[in-house]
Amino acid sequence: MASLATKGSTLVSTLLNNARPKFNVFLKYAKVELTPPTPGDIPAIRDGIARIVSGARTGAWKNLTVKEAWLNTLVTAEVCFWFYVGECIGKRNLVGYNV
Repeated sequence: MASLATKGSTLVSTLLNNARPKFNVFLKYAKVELTPPTPGDIPAIRDGIARIVSGARTGAWKNLTVKEAWLNTLVTAEVCFWFYVGECIGKRNLVGYNV
C-alpha cells in the first residue's frame, strides 16, 4: 500500500510538471481572448459592423478568395454553435422547447 501511495504521488507530480507549461500558454491566450470588450473597443466594433453592411450592399462579398470565404463560413458556424450551446445551458436541458 505504501508503494502505491509513493507511485501515485510521483505520478501526480510528473503530471503537474508536464501540464504546467501548456496551462501557462492557455492562461496567456485566455487573458487576451476571453475578456469582454472595453468601452475603447466600441468604435472598432461599430466600424466593423459598418464595413460588413456596406460590403453586403455593394456586393464586395463576391470578390473574396476561397480561403477568406471558407474562414468566414467557419466563423459563422462557430457563432451559431456557441449560440445553441448557450441555449442548451440556459434551458438546462438538451431536449427542445415545450410547445
